[in-house]
Amino acid sequence: MIILPFVCYRRKNGTNPENMPIKAAEQQTDPCFNLLYPSREGIMLPERLNYPFHYTPHKVAIHAAAQLMNNLENRHSLKHNFGVSGTEGLGKMFGVLVVTDRQGKIGFLSAFSGRLEEGMQVRGFVPPVYDVLEETGFFRQGEKQISAINHQIQTLESNTRFLKLKKALQETIQIVHDKLEKIKQLHTRERIVRHQKRSEWKTSMGSEEYQQLEKELNGESARHHFEWKDAKKRGSQQISDIKHQLEPMENKILKLKAKRKEMSADLQEKLFREYTFLNIEGSQKSLYEIFQHTREKIPPSGAGECAAPKLFQYAFKNGYTPIALAEFWWGKSPSSEIRKHREFYPACRGKCGPILSHMLEGLETDSDPMLINPAEGKELPVIYEDEFLLAVHKPEGFLSVPGKKIEDSVYSRIRLLYPHASGPLIVHRLDMSTSGVMLIAKTKEVHQHLQSQFSNRKISKRYIARIQGIPKEKEGTISLPMRVDLDNRPCQLVCFEYGKTARTEWKLDYSTEKWSRIILYPHQGRTHQLRVHCAHPMGLNAPIAGDDLYGDSNQKSLDNLDKRLYLHAESLDFTHPKTGARIKIEAHCPF
Repeated sequence: MIILPFVCYRRKNGTNPENMPIKAAEQQTDPCFNLLYPSREGIMLPERLNYPFHYTPHKVAIHAAAQLMNNLENRHSLKHNFGVSGTEGLGKMFGVLVVTDRQGKIGFLSAFSGRLEEGMQVRGFVPPVYDVLEETGFFRQGEKQISAINHQIQTLESNTRFLKLKKALQETIQIVHDKLEKIKQLHTRERIVRHQKRSEWKTSMGSEEYQQLEKELNGESARHHFEWKDAKKRGSQQISDIKHQLEPMENKILKLKAKRKEMSADLQEKLFREYTFLNIEGSQKSLYEIFQHTREKIPPSGAGECAAPKLFQYAFKNGYTPIALAEFWWGKSPSSEIRKHREFYPACRGKCGPILSHMLEGLETDSDPMLINPAEGKELPVIYEDEFLLAVHKPEGFLSVPGKKIEDSVYSRIRLLYPHASGPLIVHRLDMSTSGVMLIAKTKEVHQHLQSQFSNRKISKRYIARIQGIPKEKEGTISLPMRVDLDNRPCQLVCFEYGKTARTEWKLDYSTEKWSRIILYPHQGRTHQLRVHCAHPMGLNAPIAGDDLYGDSNQKSLDNLDKRLYLHAESLDFTHPKTGARIKIEAHCPF
């Protein structure tokens, strides 16, 4: 029998988990529990579970993910085409949760988001919290009933007599409309002629003769009125006759559609109420209960089907204790999002945020790093000032305006320095992670003038970025429309249907074997525009160094760099609102 040596893991307090050899046969007791392969070095286990929405993967989670990645590369039984090497296919988000079992052995659970191989259950991966594809389940049975109603509606709507009557109604409406329009145009021309006659003959005819003419003209006008009224009545009757024949059929279809809508709503609500999630204390909450405390009240599509909720649900249900979580993308990126093969990503906030808030109750986790004031201890140097406006050099990790939980920001500090300044002060914003020039208006009038220049693209902006890769060209223009990712704010999507115009010009400054320094000139100021345009495959396909949303947050491909986003707003060129002079303000790039 093959003996697998247990990897030497150590907790920070110095104690070791059970360090006995594990027989291969023992791994089969739970097909979802995977023992970790030996590591080349002892890995110290984390004291707490990582915060799932903003984290750097722990070494033990990276080790587990590497084992899963190796399995994905060699598991030829998987029929899903991830598009790893070709242009076809689509990738998938996977997750690993390092756990200890009841005997203290360390292993990991794995999961995928959504469906795989057209199903939700694949051997070796934890099952879904609720399998909506289970044939005997209430959801599939409800779908079959709704499908039967759909079939009835399709049968009625494709009925030959129904289609003929619908066509006849459209044609009759058009014929009646054209006829009435023709009569209307004729009457309009004749009314003009009558008006001309009255004008010409009023002065040339005698009183009695003119009165006779007026009588004849009025009679003609009356005849036209009755002719129009009669044509409209006859047309309406023709239309009404056809509608009368259609009405029983349409009423039947409308009743079926109303029934379908009611059944769909009831089925969805039942799913929300029975789709329940555990936490380590054994407390259960349904999707319905969880999302009642959100702004939308209703769970978004696919809520609960992501990897993280599946992993925690299985762990709690089967007595495993979570140690570390990591999620990574495997395969080709979707066209709208930015997903890099093998890269780690945090859990989405829109779908998973409310669910994991419940599931992690009772577990000791790392604190939310977004609650830590990143600007503490940092200065906000003023680099230009006159009596109307000023400019500051905002450091990276500094909010432009107060956040939901952190007040310290460019706005709050400037408000303290200039308590008597009128207006909103902040003319434009920079991402918290971006450093560089920010304009501040001291009066409302100056603020409006500068904002108008931004809106009308009268202000020239120049950014410096260090990207993880080497562009194929020396310069170019990126035009990728963008909108917010509603399920994962504040991330942005590339969307050609609903996105807003976003155009960026760029030039290569210089490059090394691993990275490049580029100059960026955005024509709009969309949220994360430069970050998305650099990282997206249809853009430069080279994320900005240190980008934890769209790139490699661990900066594996860059050596000896500080942990920051390497994006800097180097200069602004604008017209002074009072003097009319053209002014250029620069902030030295720190990298």
